[in-house]
Amino acid sequence: MEINKSHDIEGLITTEAIPEGRAVLLTSNPGFPGDLTGRLTNDPGAKLPDTLAEAARAHYLIAWQQNNVDPPIVAWPGYTFAMRQTFDMAGNLPTTQAIYMTYPGLQTGCAVPIPSGTLALGYTGVGGEFTLPSGCYIYNAAMQVPGTPLRAANTATDGAAFAGMLTVMASGTTALYEVSRFAAATFALTVRPLP
Repeated sequence: MEINKSHDIEGLITTEAIPEGRAVLLTSNPGFPGDLTGRLTNDPGAKLPDTLAEAARAHYLIAWQQNNVDPPIVAWPGYTFAMRQTFDMAGNLPTTQAIYMTYPGLQTGCAVPIPSGTLALGYTGVGGEFTLPSGCYIYNAAMQVPGTPLRAANTATDGAAFAGMLTVMASGTTALYEVSRFAAATFALTVRPLP
């Protein structure tokens, strides 16, 4: 997801694995495994919408937190403290942990989900504008028309694989975003939040 403009940014802790660019709603703080000082106790949790009512409250588009760490990068929640002596200990290999040479937040697309229990950023607010690459929303030909209202998909109506993706508004749903631009060559969708 590309953040073109944003005014409202919220620090979040994911309560489940969530692909970047999905619409999420705020929920209670799930706790953070590395929070030894208690400074993250006020950060809200983020979850994908399960029902139409939750989808109507999914005002935030989620993204990886900004990070300048050097590779290799290990997603924190799945990291075991046995790795504290790196790969020179027999018990540390083989590992099933995902290790990245490029920070997942800098990768194109929405294929690498933000793991459960990870710090993330939620973007919303009038005046914001966000570009979602192809595959990060549920395509409909109406999306090629600027001003088309969009809603957040939910598990009950659209299936767990599509929960949180933006899609064209249907009857009985709440419009949260509208199409700003659609790039026909790349199928990148630029959206802005509705007031």
